[in-house]
Amino acid sequence: MTAATKLLDEMCHLTAQSLTAMDTSEHFQVLKLLGEGSYGKVMLAVHRKRGTPMALKFFPRESTSLFSFLREYNLSLSFCTHPSLTRALGIAYSTPSHYVFAQQASLFGDLYDVILPEVGMEEDSCQRVVSQLCGALSHLHSLGFVHRDLKPENVFLCDSACRWVKLGDFGMVKAVGTRVPEVWYSSPYCTPESEIARGNEDSWSSEGDGKCAVKEDEEGKKKARVWVSVEPSTDSWALGILTYAMLTGSHPWAETASDCRSYLKYREWSDRAEGLGDDDELDVWAEPQGEGGLIGAGLAKKDGPPAAPQFVSFTALACSFFRTLLDPTPRLRGRPEAALNYLGGEWVMEKERARLEEERMKSGGKGAIRNMKEKEGRGER
Repeated sequence: MTAATKLLDEMCHLTAQSLTAMDTSEHFQVLKLLGEGSYGKVMLAVHRKRGTPMALKFFPRESTSLFSFLREYNLSLSFCTHPSLTRALGIAYSTPSHYVFAQQASLFGDLYDVILPEVGMEEDSCQRVVSQLCGALSHLHSLGFVHRDLKPENVFLCDSACRWVKLGDFGMVKAVGTRVPEVWYSSPYCTPESEIARGNEDSWSSEGDGKCAVKEDEEGKKKARVWVSVEPSTDSWALGILTYAMLTGSHPWAETASDCRSYLKYREWSDRAEGLGDDDELDVWAEPQGEGGLIGAGLAKKDGPPAAPQFVSFTALACSFFRTLLDPTPRLRGRPEAALNYLGGEWVMEKERARLEEERMKSGGKGAIRNMKEKEGRGER
């Protein structure tokens, strides 16, 4: 346990004794809903006396322990000092139904709003976001914490061009080395090592009616929990998947599972490239010749598998970036700071870049993933 994690625990015990009861409407003018989820909801508000805009995060008392609330609050208040981490504002209180704390308000939505379906976002914007997230995650890791919930909805925008973003939502944060039940879930953000828990009592799948469906073993009984240690490599994997989503507006595979064909193709490619080694005569990351793709032709000379189809539109530099963060073996997975080495150069092949730009022009900047889903929910096409 690091000094920071010990201090966080002490701060939680101290603030538990001084948490006051307040009436939200007496001190704040609540303007609109910014977001909601299983944790509760976030409302945009203005302080009535000072006129300061802020985001109020509401946690239902019936489903939130006081300690977990205070832990997220104190973590955000005292340890999220990096400019790309969302900070609490020193206001925490309780109401009869909720625990509430105030945090910086990001008035331009979140990353989910600007990723166009099957198109993504501009490469320059993507690299700016990646650079900032690498710094934010490295800061947390240096203090001994792992975010464990990196996804577009948790990256908040301070301007419309993604020049300044902030990683938020620290409800899943744990100290490095903490023992927790492993959870497998049907998502590309789920790490390969999590599949050991597939079918246990905490895991879920997106199959069936869309609700969390626990898979059972052959005897019809839930499998026992698998306890694992929290490691920074979890954040590295999520950063790789998020970057792919930003560049393409899609995911490289539906779920990180041994029976997912698209993931298996990637793993085959990754294992083959790893097996060649630095001293092999074939340079797997050599620049492509003509229209033949990235490394597929080079691997074919050795009777190896072709490049994973999800990555043929990326340059060698981008492929190196993805293989660094998306290494199937956790101990070989690069840290976020290592990913900074791949910024600055081109990530998308020229032909693909032209196609994406044409699609963006057609969309007129509209049709972000969330808007598309909202329209589908209303029956629009």
